[in-house]
Amino acid sequence: MTEPQTLFDHLLELRNRLLRSVISVLVVFLCLAYFAQDLYGLMSAPLMAALPEGTQMIATEVASPFFAPYKLTLVLSFFIAIPYVLYQVWAFIAPGLYANEKKLIAPLMISSSLLFYAGIAFAYFVIFPLAFPFFVGVAPEGVVINTDINSYLNFVLKLFFAFGISFQIPIAIVLLCWTGFTEPQSLREKRPYIIVGAFVVGMLMTPPDPISQTLLAVPMWLLFELGVVLGGLYAKSNEEQNQKDQTTI
Repeated sequence: MTEPQTLFDHLLELRNRLLRSVISVLVVFLCLAYFAQDLYGLMSAPLMAALPEGTQMIATEVASPFFAPYKLTLVLSFFIAIPYVLYQVWAFIAPGLYANEKKLIAPLMISSSLLFYAGIAFAYFVIFPLAFPFFVGVAPEGVVINTDINSYLNFVLKLFFAFGISFQIPIAIVLLCWTGFTEPQSLREKRPYIIVGAFVVGMLMTPPDPISQTLLAVPMWLLFELGVVLGGLYAKSNEEQNQKDQTTI
């Protein structure tokens, strides 16, 4: 039998896991640093396509042209390294989990990464091409749009995080059902309120036009339905496992 670990052992392992996560981000960053300018050009493409002819982005700070692309590269490096970071989290907590808990957590971490990437892709390919032309189109007459590169980057990153987190709805629902905080049937009964809430969130996170609002609200609703289905499956499997345990006892 293995000897139980002390608090110092746990802290040492936690430090090693965090160090590996940081190193993984830095390794990805070093691989992408050479393409930092190209990455920023790719990120700014949706806005540049919406700007009037003859206008361009500007830098209001002396160091912005240098730091903004590398800031973007660093954040993208973290996004890319998320699966490995989550693996380190999994490896740290796995020894303290039961067998049925391990079967749940591992798939959730994988699906969480994929959903986060899906949220970012949805924002870039669907929301940005609709949002930026709207913002440019509602500018008052006589106002010349010259967006600062650092302000644009902060705006884009906020949307990426917002959509990446909002696409975690199925994961959150599965965890709520698994912990017994709620039940799938109870969530189904609250479906009308969920749909209204999705459209309210869509209204707050997108330009005030019905198309953009619907493009966010409908995926959120569908993700909710997916979460309810998956939550029901996990709840059913837990009940069957509990019945087997009682039978064995």
